[in-house]
Amino acid sequence: MVTSQLDWSKIIKSGQRIFIGSHAAVPTALIDDLIAHASKLHDIEIVQLYTLSDNHWASPEHKNLFKVNTFFIGGDTVRQAVNEGRADYTPAFTSDIPNLFNSDILPLDVALIMLAPGDKYGYHSMGVSVDVVSAAAKAATTVVAQVNPNMPVTYGQSFLHRNQIDYLWEHPSDLPTMQTAEPEGSKIIERIGQYIALLVEDGATLQIGSGKISSATLRYLRNHKDLGVHSEMITDDIMNLMLEGVINNRRKTFHPNKIVTSFCVGSQALYDFVAHNPHIGFYPSEYVNSPANIARNDNMISINSAIEVDLSGQVVSDSIGHQFYSGIGGQVDFSRGASMSVGGKPIIALPSTAKDGSISRIVPNLREGAGVVTSRGHVHYVITEFGVASLRGKSIRERALELIRVAHPRFRESLLKEVRKHVWVPDYQQQSPVDVPELGDVGFKELTIHGERFDLRPLYPSDERRLQEFFYSHTKETLQLRYNAVPTHMSREKSCTLVSVDQSKDLALCIVRQKGSAAQIQAVGRYYLIESQNSCEVAFVTRENYQGHGMATLLLQEMIRIAKIRGLKSMQAVVRSGNTPMLNVFERSGFKRVPADEPGEISLILSLQEPTEQGSDDPHSGEP
Repeated sequence: MVTSQLDWSKIIKSGQRIFIGSHAAVPTALIDDLIAHASKLHDIEIVQLYTLSDNHWASPEHKNLFKVNTFFIGGDTVRQAVNEGRADYTPAFTSDIPNLFNSDILPLDVALIMLAPGDKYGYHSMGVSVDVVSAAAKAATTVVAQVNPNMPVTYGQSFLHRNQIDYLWEHPSDLPTMQTAEPEGSKIIERIGQYIALLVEDGATLQIGSGKISSATLRYLRNHKDLGVHSEMITDDIMNLMLEGVINNRRKTFHPNKIVTSFCVGSQALYDFVAHNPHIGFYPSEYVNSPANIARNDNMISINSAIEVDLSGQVVSDSIGHQFYSGIGGQVDFSRGASMSVGGKPIIALPSTAKDGSISRIVPNLREGAGVVTSRGHVHYVITEFGVASLRGKSIRERALELIRVAHPRFRESLLKEVRKHVWVPDYQQQSPVDVPELGDVGFKELTIHGERFDLRPLYPSDERRLQEFFYSHTKETLQLRYNAVPTHMSREKSCTLVSVDQSKDLALCIVRQKGSAAQIQAVGRYYLIESQNSCEVAFVTRENYQGHGMATLLLQEMIRIAKIRGLKSMQAVVRSGNTPMLNVFERSGFKRVPADEPGEISLILSLQEPTEQGSDDPHSGEP
């Protein structure tokens, strides 16, 4: 029924439960009209998701009329109401909310929604917010729709027929907009975005939200190719990458050539962009957020944030201690879906500290009252401005060491001390991770060797097991040449000693073949500081199947560069006289032979206070 004036006494009764439209499709005018004519109504429960509004219906002045029950706490008014006990928070996966309506767990008496004007066939588009609005409109006994000519018509599964709507109330309203993040965020946010972008390969499909981290990430994806989007939310940043051709959805394996989403929030330009856009499909949350559907996208990357992460990988996202702050939303849906995707990567990204650096957000124990949203089994990567912690397939000990590595340096020692109390990390692990700033902003270097991609990075304390595997891969000949003996045992304690390096003094670098969460060490180079001489002793070893590929030369050249930056006077090495390939590597990098202390050995020295004498430009020649 089309009407210019609503008789709320015939639509709603006291004590009923009503749903209101979400995000930028919140029907504020409908709610205001209800409030204006609600003198005889009371105790109405409002069920809502996030609404882009001041949420004035949750303010104390309306406490006798409304009791808000929200699935996602957004805005100060709702947050204050929840934490004062005047409103309720119901934690739920976004994918499961429609089932709460359909199964009569939360039966709806009335749904207040906003629609675009109907077409000649009688269909009205839900426009910028299909999400759980679709399920609510189909489950509610009565549907009241504000027909807004400013609501864009979107495609996908975004339509309701007029015979599914009980009251059509025509009322124009400007859609609420959300300001995009500043073009340049802080150095911390920029670095996090840079790390995330390094994990995104060409052709990947993204789920990403709003905020400064999301904006920074998308800025660093501008040189990527053929990205796709399957995300509950799209923003101006997604629109911009689509206009630039970076996002074209060509390589998506589920809904190829089309963005799949359930709502959008942003500028008026975004709302104009999605209007009648056949390349963007708006679908209900039970479809978009279904982990099974998400997983149908190969190389699915989910990017979400957190309030704190404990050293086992548990993620707190909806509360600060006992104080509820936001909601579960789609984090678990997309983390689970991405983890099931072929080549998928669930990512949790957050600054390492809060409150101007006074509090670590990587914590040994979750604070009292904090609730786990994403379990330790769902998370593959945790990213801060200090790096990428890879957790998938890692033991609790390895997880703790990885997460300490990406914590703020100010808190690493205390985190290690705390985690040892639970014997997660053994007593012989004493050295907290130390960064190597000379490796550059991201702390590692990408290499391409004979067409394969590798990372040159520091040895991490969590590499203990990988270093053991590296040691046991060597032949007797390699062990003899490297160690002047044939050691047969590499204990956990010994391996831990070798990876737990104070990188500010000594240096331990490695070349790693990294494929997703799988990492294998291919070469290790290290130097030991000789403080009395302002010098260091250098050694390295390469996995047999990569000898002759130039890895030792690359490691040596990097160590020479870092030693110069640190102001060392010289570098020293001792090589067995029969190890010609190793001698070639040193001598081609400028090392000179000097008298040796032991027979069968050759001592070499490189002065760092004069130009090095380079031989062949080919780093692969003479490689051990």
